[in-house]
Amino acid sequence: MTDNEKISILQNLIQIPSVNDHEEKVADYIISLFEPYSDKVQIKKVPFATGRTNLVITMGNPSGKHLGFSGHMDVVDPGNLDHWEHDPFAGVVDEKADKLFGRGASDMKSGLAAAIIIMLEMLESGTSIEGQIKLLATVGEETGEYGAHVLTQQGYADDLDGLIITEPHMDGIITSCKGVIDYQVTSVGVPDHSSRPDEGVNAIDNLMQFYLAAQKLMSQHTEVNAKLGKMTHSIDIIEGGKQVNSVPDYAMLKGNIRSIPEYSNEQIFTDLQQVVDDLNASDPKMKLAIKFIYPEVPIVNGENSLTKLAQKVSGKYFDKILPVESSSGANDGSEFVQAKKDFPIILVGPGNGSSHGYDEYVDISQYLTSIAYLKDVASQFVGVLASV
Repeated sequence: MTDNEKISILQNLIQIPSVNDHEEKVADYIISLFEPYSDKVQIKKVPFATGRTNLVITMGNPSGKHLGFSGHMDVVDPGNLDHWEHDPFAGVVDEKADKLFGRGASDMKSGLAAAIIIMLEMLESGTSIEGQIKLLATVGEETGEYGAHVLTQQGYADDLDGLIITEPHMDGIITSCKGVIDYQVTSVGVPDHSSRPDEGVNAIDNLMQFYLAAQKLMSQHTEVNAKLGKMTHSIDIIEGGKQVNSVPDYAMLKGNIRSIPEYSNEQIFTDLQQVVDDLNASDPKMKLAIKFIYPEVPIVNGENSLTKLAQKVSGKYFDKILPVESSSGANDGSEFVQAKKDFPIILVGPGNGSSHGYDEYVDISQYLTSIAYLKDVASQFVGVLASV
């Protein structure tokens, strides 16, 4: 496949505006690329919702090692289009600047395209591999890892011996990530005139009691993970009240936690629920409720063959051996790590800090290099028998 063909595939992916939806259109385009090799691959569409379809494409032999490539097909909203120099869904190429612009150029349609092209090039060249390579293209990663959850629950990751998630990170190989918990607490009060507040129940006052109790609870947890550091907790949204002369009958807050194994998600759920229960029991006028919106478990990989191989091979393509790193960000790996079989998960792929911003881009040379690099890693991991 020529460089121009590789660039064209990425442009075509970007030109499908899969903003938190419409991933089925992306899946159908990917399927069209594999149609010439329909006798050599297994293609499975795995629905999540109307217009939102995960895609699983498998090639190779059931025997041998199984390697997965995962990339999400959704992108975040482009925001105010007036702030974009380039149309976010055009896939504009600036050859002089070595950049391809567009929403998803970095996060993460370039990584998704890299995985697709690796498989297509092997099929095109007639490469025979000892094991299997599986593409797991997911929906809804940006809003909750919905697709990865569906694929994991339905067993599509249970046969893997390793998984490469081509999220945008080429400065190192991420092997460990914090877990994520979003939670919401609501407080229901009784309205009244602000001139007689004692005759009402102030929902904001009651919510603030939870706020203080939660902050105290979380501050007591100073456990440290050797790779991920400390758990973090931040209350980021508070809403309540409608006008200044009325006692508020409703208030709500939302918090975000980045968890570590030493203070597990399950224990956090239990502890925060206990805070709510204790406050409700302490005062009949207290009506608090909590729900957990976005729970993802931490990923912590020890030393493993996939990471070692990815590091070793990186020396051929970059000016250094890529270091092993950790991340506090969420990704589909937090779902795939819950498969029935344990396997190493690494995150490495083309992209940069322009993700989610205006004029998001990927360096074209980095994108092309990542394809060659990850193809080499995949070939060595599953084993190549021959090319015809």
